[in-house]
Amino acid sequence: MEQPPPQDIGSAFARLSQLVATLRGPGGCPWDIKQTPLSLKKYLLEECQELADAIDSGDEAAICEEMGDVYFILAMLAAMYSEQDRFTAEDAVESIIAKMIRRHPHVFGDTPVTDEQALREQWQRIKQQEKHPTDPSLS
Repeated sequence: MEQPPPQDIGSAFARLSQLVATLRGPGGCPWDIKQTPLSLKKYLLEECQELADAIDSGDEAAICEEMGDVYFILAMLAAMYSEQDRFTAEDAVESIIAKMIRRHPHVFGDTPVTDEQALREQWQRIKQQEKHPTDPSLS
C-alpha cells in the first residue's frame, strides 16, 4: 500500500530553499555568498560522516540534527547550480524518483522477484542498462 508523504515536507523544503536564497542573496551572509560547489564538498563529506556516526550511536536527536545539516548543504548546492541555470533541486528530486521507479520494477511494474539474489541481479542489470543504453547485450 502506498504511504502518503508527510504533510509538511514540501513547505519545510520550501522554507529551507528560501533561507538559502536569503543567505546567498543581496545583504546575505558573505561566507555563504562566496561558497561554490567545490568549497562545500569538504563540508558535505564532514556532515555525512557526522550523520553516519550519529546513526552508529543510535542517538535520534543527533541523527535528526545531522540530517538537517546534510539537507542544508544539499540545499546550498541546489541553489548554486540553479543560480548558474544548470539544474534545479526539483530536477534532482525528479531524477532520483524516476531512477528508483526504474530500478524497482518488482514494486512499480510487473516483474516478479523470487529472492534477494535475483533482486541484486535485477538492480545491477538495470543500472548497467542506464549507463550503456545502446548495448544490446544488456537487454
